[in-house]
Amino acid sequence: MPLAASGNSEGEYVSPRLRDLDEDNLPREKLFSKGRKALTDDELIAIFLRTGVRGCNVLELAGKLKKAAGSLSALGQMEAGEIDGLLKGIGPAKAATLAAGFELGLRAARAELVRADMSNPHNVYDYMSGELRFETQEVLCVMMLDARRRLIRMERIAVGTLTRVLVHPRDIFRLAIRYNAFRIILVHNHPSGSVVPSENDKQLTDAVAQAGQIVCIPLMDHVIIGASDGSGVAPYYSFAEHGMLIK
Repeated sequence: MPLAASGNSEGEYVSPRLRDLDEDNLPREKLFSKGRKALTDDELIAIFLRTGVRGCNVLELAGKLKKAAGSLSALGQMEAGEIDGLLKGIGPAKAATLAAGFELGLRAARAELVRADMSNPHNVYDYMSGELRFETQEVLCVMMLDARRRLIRMERIAVGTLTRVLVHPRDIFRLAIRYNAFRIILVHNHPSGSVVPSENDKQLTDAVAQAGQIVCIPLMDHVIIGASDGSGVAPYYSFAEHGMLIK
């Protein structure tokens, strides 16, 4: 029988030694016997890391890496260069494998949304949240849509300070015209986590909506991405849902 995970004298979690686990509870074997949903975060990370280091088995290394990053979500947003050196024993090979795994998962999730109707702001949030929610500055993006409100292309337009971005509508519609967009959606993040639109957000939305009327490429929505509060409700603000768009 496998030994239960235990704590040290300070109450810190210590994962069991791999040699004390029966074969069915080793991460890779468990993946095959019980399916991927049965694995813990640490077990999934351990499969990508493959090996531990002296004095630290791969499950312990996985747990320490997640703790050093701050959370699984934060780890998933890191580039390989950020993961490399985050913790002793995590070198370029492990960092590259892990970063590639997270990116592949993100792309797989987003691939399902490419053909979705982006007039639904929840679809916009699902597509863009992984791109923006961990940014430490405001980032403004434009989603260019076809006649059926499906995504043609997404581009970052501007990166700003903690509180605002500076952009001119011509920068937005230059791209929209280039990619033959029928309509566009603006998306940006609030690093503070709050989704309440600022006066700058409202002014930008009005300016882009007015310019869209002139060039016949309407602004369909402006969605602000915030931070989850754990309630299960998607943290976003949709100008369209709140009747805040110039018609």
